[in-house]
Amino acid sequence: MVASTPAAPAVREALERLVASETFGRSDRARKLLRYIVERELAGEAERLKGFAIAVDVFGKDAEFDSATDAVVRVQAGRLRELLAHYYAAEGSNDPIRIGIPRGSYVPTYEVMGELPPAAPRPADAQQNGSVAVMARAETSLSENEPHHAEEVQADPAYSGTSVKRQLRYFWAAMALVIVMLGILVFRNIGGPIGFEVAGLGSSRGSAASINDTVDQLPAVHIHSSSEGGQTARVATVLRTALSGFDTIDLIARDRTDAVRRADATDFDFTVNAGPSAGSVLVELQHMTSGRILLSRVLSPHEISPDVIDDRIADIVSSAIPASGMIYSFIEQNGLQRGLTACLLLSGDYYMDQNATKHLAAYQCMEGLSKRSAKSPVVYAELASLQLEAVTDNYPYPANATTEGAYALAHSAVQMGSTSPYAHRAFGYLQSRAGDRTEAIRWIRKAYELNTYDLTMAASYGYALILGGSYSDGVPIMKRAVESASAHPGWWDYGLFLGEFMLGNRYAAARAASALATNKKPHYVAARLIAANFVGDTKLASELSKEIATRYPAFANDPAATFAKGKYPAELTKSLTKALRAAGLGHQT
Repeated sequence: MVASTPAAPAVREALERLVASETFGRSDRARKLLRYIVERELAGEAERLKGFAIAVDVFGKDAEFDSATDAVVRVQAGRLRELLAHYYAAEGSNDPIRIGIPRGSYVPTYEVMGELPPAAPRPADAQQNGSVAVMARAETSLSENEPHHAEEVQADPAYSGTSVKRQLRYFWAAMALVIVMLGILVFRNIGGPIGFEVAGLGSSRGSAASINDTVDQLPAVHIHSSSEGGQTARVATVLRTALSGFDTIDLIARDRTDAVRRADATDFDFTVNAGPSAGSVLVELQHMTSGRILLSRVLSPHEISPDVIDDRIADIVSSAIPASGMIYSFIEQNGLQRGLTACLLLSGDYYMDQNATKHLAAYQCMEGLSKRSAKSPVVYAELASLQLEAVTDNYPYPANATTEGAYALAHSAVQMGSTSPYAHRAFGYLQSRAGDRTEAIRWIRKAYELNTYDLTMAASYGYALILGGSYSDGVPIMKRAVESASAHPGWWDYGLFLGEFMLGNRYAAARAASALATNKKPHYVAARLIAANFVGDTKLASELSKEIATRYPAFANDPAATFAKGKYPAELTKSLTKALRAAGLGHQT
């Protein structure tokens, strides 16, 4: 990097390369935001680059915009930073000028780069060569665990100013590639099963897989678009961006073709094609071996518009990708689970029905992976949460469970996956259970920022804010998760009820509570009781009050104790208890 400030024409040339690139073709908002902040800075208006001005000028917000309740600028700036990192890691690796957006600021910076060595082969080129495909897979795995490595090397003067080290790095990369190619040739000559396809559901990924490949086994997801432009391309690029943030799948960097595909019973394919009506797009999720369609969604032209498409894609991926989604359900129903996939299913079973038996099964499964040198941060994040559960709920296993041990595991997860939403949410969960709401919010916010397309992360962040007393901040995020998801668990509606209740929005709180009708947890029934009283349904309020008194006498006698155990804010506990008494709880004859 040359330590000088580039001239404005050179910066504008770099800007035009960026906005015309394939990477930035996925986001109109990112292009608009990038152009705005660069032009304002070049015009000498850097001091104007504040959240409010950007919200009004770029995203069309009005003068009443409040960044405390609307995170659009922060979220879009985070996505812009990610797109810049992706661009300079691939398409723009040889660009003479690099534009950056430092964290905590919206003022752009510029780096004049020295002469760089030729870029390494891109993953897309791997479709022509089996050995290069192996290298691309290895690079993808590395980038998931150390996503900022390349960025840090470029930012370090010791690296950027020492061409010898850089040349040595590329030399050893080339040597590794030669070794891989020779190994594959030898393996093929002795009859190894490279490139074969397996028809049965129970087949494996191939005998050449490493131990860690088996240990860290996750479903693989491909994206296949029938068009290189237009609406289908837009949907495909947003879908790819969304999938890249999940810890629960292996996203295959190249498009699926008949010539290059992994023959495995846990491979799935998102296809994006033109829809049945003009301007619509059809998104389908298919199990590749059996051809079964797991999801089919037609997006209307309105749903593909820039202001809506992110939420529509978030709904699709949130219903399909997490361990509670349809991909994992299909794997479990067909007995295909193994490695980390099997352990995540056991962990999900525990959280759906918490008892000592299911806790033991989930913990021992994850523990077994860690003893076999698992590399996924998900393993240690789950172990951290499960160990804290053992401490707080007095489970017998592990015998030496401690809060400190749980924190150590969570720390390992974050170190192993610095951009893992799963790891950051686990650390936030530990802080929440420990009663440190400030730290819980900080860590869960990071998880949300790392994957804004995962509505579970959004709901977790909104819930943390609400239980931290930040009702006006938490309700919009919780509301987005609830309204964007076609299906979601009850705690989302309950969290939204709590937030709307504390903001005094009685009818909004009642709408949220109405979704809890099938869930019989005492605090959910209590939410419905308060809501019934709000809307004047005295008959339902009487029935619910009697139900709580009969089924949950301890709660009916002292609801505040339950809320205090859940570490609700004092004002929330007081308000809920008062509302329950006003609704008739404790006055049954």
